[in-house]
Amino acid sequence: MGPFTSVAIFLTIWWTVLFVVLPLGVTSHAEAGIDKGDGGDPGAPVDPMLKKKFITTTIVAVILFAILWVVIRFGLVSLPDLPSRH
Repeated sequence: MGPFTSVAIFLTIWWTVLFVVLPLGVTSHAEAGIDKGDGGDPGAPVDPMLKKKFITTTIVAVILFAILWVVIRFGLVSLPDLPSRH
């Protein structure tokens, strides 16, 4: 697995994990009983905790990428041969 492929796979894993982590532990203004006033979305989070979520996302993505790298590097799962063009 080359460096470009590795970065692309890591970023794909990172974004997927981010979308899993984003809704965790969020309280909306409506749930907290806070009036947003004119034009505010009641579903907006009171404290999104983005820094904590980015750190959590990075840690989980690194672990998942390391597992994937080991599986690919040591051939623990064999992929079917792809047909080649002649």
